[in-house]
Amino acid sequence: MHSSTGVLRQPKAVWATAGASVVAFMGIGLVDPILPSIAQGLDATASQVSLLFTSYFLITAIAMLLTGFVSSRIGGRRTLLLGLALVVVFAGLSGTSGSVGELVGFRAGWGLGNALFVSTALAVIVGAAAGGSAAAILLYESALGLGMACGPLLGALLGDASWRYPFFGTAFLMAVGFLCITAFLKEQPRPARRTSLLDPLKALGHGGLASAAVSAFFYNYTFFTVLAFTPFVLNMTPYRSGAVFFAWGVLLAVFSVVVAPRMQARFGSLKVLGGSLVLLALDVLVLGYGDHATAVVCTVLSGAFIGVNNTVYTELALGVSDAPRPVASAGYNFVRWFAAAAAPYLAPKIEEWTDLHVPFLVAAVTAVLGAAVVVVRRKALTAQAEELEVRHATEDGVGVFAN
Repeated sequence: MHSSTGVLRQPKAVWATAGASVVAFMGIGLVDPILPSIAQGLDATASQVSLLFTSYFLITAIAMLLTGFVSSRIGGRRTLLLGLALVVVFAGLSGTSGSVGELVGFRAGWGLGNALFVSTALAVIVGAAAGGSAAAILLYESALGLGMACGPLLGALLGDASWRYPFFGTAFLMAVGFLCITAFLKEQPRPARRTSLLDPLKALGHGGLASAAVSAFFYNYTFFTVLAFTPFVLNMTPYRSGAVFFAWGVLLAVFSVVVAPRMQARFGSLKVLGGSLVLLALDVLVLGYGDHATAVVCTVLSGAFIGVNNTVYTELALGVSDAPRPVASAGYNFVRWFAAAAAPYLAPKIEEWTDLHVPFLVAAVTAVLGAAVVVVRRKALTAQAEELEVRHATEDGVGVFAN
């Protein structure tokens, strides 16, 4: 069995890609602490500002059908660089926005770049990492957790002076990532067969992958209700909101990288996923109906359940079907990111139609629906879950999961 230090011994190309992935994931939570400031600065409502997430993830979802098509033709390295270049341009433009409409449009372009980068980055890390696919997924989830933790912190630190500065800061960091990948990552071998635009949709014909995607769709609605709507409910200064979501991100990182693999090894992937989704539903329900202090605690605590879910879903999506990993990942992400686009738009609307509590009630229901899909479709997912359990115990390079 390998220790975690073994997993850390990776080629420079892997670290360059993982480092850029951290910044890419920072871009998701970056705007969290400054959402109220953006609304005030651009004279916009909460539902208008929430469209920053909607445009971003709607384009991300649609672009998932393009990522394999592009990378199988121009190669993984060029696809990563293209994605990074788009993020640099549109993140910089976001900081110059004169209206919420412009900002929403620039975030859409940012979403396209992020889709090209993030989906390809996982495939590149899996292909180049030492220690097998489990070590690669560990590194990818580490980058995701670190990015989700640091994004709100960077947004708070820079956003306290101006809501525009976090966008400029992200553009700068992604430019650094662009230079690192240019310097350290060699061109990856291209697949023997070019991916068509319909391949990710065809991959969803597999019952196990479709089940994982549908369950993740419901889960992502809950996830992004917390991420995009809670800042308005907490109504805190950028520093305080940034601190809350930094703590949230730290829990997300720890539970995705350290806790989730150990729980999977002990209880099995599907039991862990179903249980975590139910606990997330309870947490979100209390968040919506508790007082301000309770809402802060529940927001932070949700990071633990989200971290567990992210790890299990990623492994299921990559291994549950016989489709090539990039194709399976694209099909899975195509489905689940639509929920990430819907939640930030619908949550403020539901509040307008009803009251402050109901958006969280809806989010709790969707988490339970995600768990229900896991239970009802467990036979389609069981073979993969059993394989993961065996892999955690026996595969070379996966000792870090079982230790």
